[in-house]
Amino acid sequence: MTTILGISSHYHDSAAAILVDGNVIAAAQEERFSRIKHDSGFPTQAIAYCLEAAGLGDAPLDYVAYYEKPLAKFDRLLETFVAFSPHGARFFRSAIPSWTQSKLHINRTIRSHLGGRYKKRVIFVEHHRSHAAAAFYNSPFREAAILTLDGVGEWATTAIGTGKNNSIRLLTEIRFPHSLGLLYSAFTAYLGFRINDGEYKVMGLAPYGQPRFKDLILQRLMDLRDDGSFCLRMEYFEFCTGLTMTNRGFHDLFGGPPRRAGSEILQRHRDLAASIQAVIEEVMLRIAMTTRQRTACENLVLGGGVALNCVSNSRIADAGIFEKTYIFGAAGDSGAALGAAQFVWHDLLGHSKLDGPASGAGATRPLRLMLGPDFNDNQILQAFAAAGLKYHEYPNPKSLTAEVASLLAEQKIVGWFQGRMEFGPRALGSRSILADPRRAEMRSILNDKIKGRESFRPFAPVVLAEHAERYFKLPTGADCSGMTFVGYSRSPCAENLQGVFGAQPDTGPVGQASTETLAPSVTHVDGSSRVQIVNRYDNPLLHHLISQFFDVTQCPLLINTSFNGPDEPIVCSPTDAIACFRRRSLDVLVIGRFLVHRDEQPDGLRIPSHDSADPDKYSKKSRTWFAKTFALRLAAIPLQSFATAVMYAVYFSLFSIAGMILRRHGSLTLRHDIEPDALTYWQDRSDDNGTQSHFRQS
Repeated sequence: MTTILGISSHYHDSAAAILVDGNVIAAAQEERFSRIKHDSGFPTQAIAYCLEAAGLGDAPLDYVAYYEKPLAKFDRLLETFVAFSPHGARFFRSAIPSWTQSKLHINRTIRSHLGGRYKKRVIFVEHHRSHAAAAFYNSPFREAAILTLDGVGEWATTAIGTGKNNSIRLLTEIRFPHSLGLLYSAFTAYLGFRINDGEYKVMGLAPYGQPRFKDLILQRLMDLRDDGSFCLRMEYFEFCTGLTMTNRGFHDLFGGPPRRAGSEILQRHRDLAASIQAVIEEVMLRIAMTTRQRTACENLVLGGGVALNCVSNSRIADAGIFEKTYIFGAAGDSGAALGAAQFVWHDLLGHSKLDGPASGAGATRPLRLMLGPDFNDNQILQAFAAAGLKYHEYPNPKSLTAEVASLLAEQKIVGWFQGRMEFGPRALGSRSILADPRRAEMRSILNDKIKGRESFRPFAPVVLAEHAERYFKLPTGADCSGMTFVGYSRSPCAENLQGVFGAQPDTGPVGQASTETLAPSVTHVDGSSRVQIVNRYDNPLLHHLISQFFDVTQCPLLINTSFNGPDEPIVCSPTDAIACFRRRSLDVLVIGRFLVHRDEQPDGLRIPSHDSADPDKYSKKSRTWFAKTFALRLAAIPLQSFATAVMYAVYFSLFSIAGMILRRHGSLTLRHDIEPDALTYWQDRSDDNGTQSHFRQS
């Protein structure tokens, strides 16, 4: 038996995954256990869960794989300081401590957290190779072109490669600081949303605007070539030298300072969102065409955080560049933990891509993402007892789903908790909030009372596979089971979906959609929906529930949104689900075969007070702790000031001098100037697959 643990950490969405003889046993993000959204810390609890799920006890692990090469990443950071010096001193002061204290010691950290169960060398897998492995080895293809796009790994921000049987080969790449992910994040921050969290909001806001800034972005912010390669004009960006994404030049170019979070969204902001979305789609289409030319493969897999832009994915699928397209549902850094482990099993150990039930010529079934923890009846009942909840027990799944379908038809909002938790950012029917999509107001109710988020944010439909094509125009050759593509509504209904901001929106492209739909609450203003198709094989219980809802309403779909409140991760345990049920205005909670009605609870699910009247809030113990902490922080100010002065002195004396010398001699790897005579910005690579290179952090 061969066991491989994969780990990602110290950036965002830390995660762990485990393979036993090549089979994916478990995978989960740390945020689900720590309850810190996008938790970047070392995934201690996720690792513990994976080891328990694999039933290893105290048995030693055979291999541990880490999703990137820390020293190579640190090398890029240092060279950035040199290339942009004397600018960037504040960035240097903020970044260096985290590297010297933790990120450079990941080998030691891993050994410490695993105790004595792992004494071998950690395998460090290049960041984009981890993304590529997750995209390819979990796809239904035995051979495919691979395209990975994200903010940045070690150096690469975009990579093209191929996957065949048990081998991944990366052919060419675009390097930092030129990055589609960082470009999109720059606009995310400028529009007043948090980076690595608000990119979905920009994509959701885009249909409300017109792309009138698209040409300005292409002409002033970047140099885009026909082959999809590009170079950003760094004089408009601050992410190489500062603690923000954009600078005054960027702000002047687009008509003002960044929008403050929570302030009014103006038409200019909507148009900016539409413009950057249009640019991303244009660039990704060109890159996809180059990928087909370079690889001559019929199928495409995409990985990396940018691959979660489902509108761009659908544009690529519908362009007919490839026969079939697949996006791994955990395409971001969390999924890279699994990709690193799979790279060890297939590429380094030489095992063929695992066969699955045939679903076409040369294809297997893609990986199901229900890889997190599940809970038995006793654990559920213990959580109910601790919370003092009254509940109903159903003897079999058919009676449970019949009751829930009736409640949904009565416009009840249901927290749905079943089986193993999903891996990745999407709720796919295990940790979901479900509702009736036929009522246009349901979107506002969910946004305002349940999710606590912006009114323009759309909701996704989960639709029966046998009815999907009847109600949606789906992208050609795409696997729509993981909410990674959009479809366009085909079906009229009596109600017309009005624009959230008051104006009647334009319809989508001719022949694609109408804003008059069967399910207005899951249809965006351009007629699009982030469709999830469910079949009776992959999720029989959810399929049965929607089938019974269809019998009652003649509507074969439901709203499916993640089971969480604002600024919190998707629920993991029954206790998490009950806490969310208490805080938000859910009508019904279903966990396993147990159902809870809000209006049947004796205390009305009153939440304990934590306001200033709470007598325990400022206890003597708390005041003492606060006084001690304040005194310690006050005493540390001189030491911190001295350390800051030393850091600035090092930066200006060392990096500025080195920068002048190396720039003069053209010895820097990092290229941040537009090269008007360059035919392409793609950089070909040798793709060293030597085993020894993967035991090094650089």
